Amino acid sequence: MIVVTTNEVPGYRIQAVLGEVMGLTVRATNIGQSFTAGLRAIGGGELPEFTKIMYESRHEVMRRMVAEAQQRGANAVVAMRFDTDSLQQFSEVCAYGTAVVVEPIPAGEPGATPQSASVAATPPPA
Repeated sequence: MIVVTTNEVPGYRIQAVLGEVMGLTVRATNIGQSFTAGLRAIGGGELPEFTKIMYESRHEVMRRMVAEAQQRGANAVVAMRFDTDSLQQFSEVCAYGTAVVVEPIPAGEPGATPQSASVAATPPPA
């Protein structure tokens, strides 16, 4: 699955727009993580407990967004964005974009890239 933050995929033509897709998670820390992070916050600097939660959240919302795009028949997501918010002691992370069907532009055609030409020249799996 191709996922890009741009509105187009260089070297590919958008053949169909299937609509908005998203992945969402709301997470909370456990009491131990919150306590440890609170002590670290006194001295300043990074809070690894919260950094880990945010990385895990990002991977989870991307997985959910891609799964929704695949269910709709997409092979790419364009204009992908992340959004985050805090709800009291919870963190919300959302990934969203537009599910599309793209087709690689073959070599020699306007807009082709070495990558798209290579993909276009590869026969589909049997």
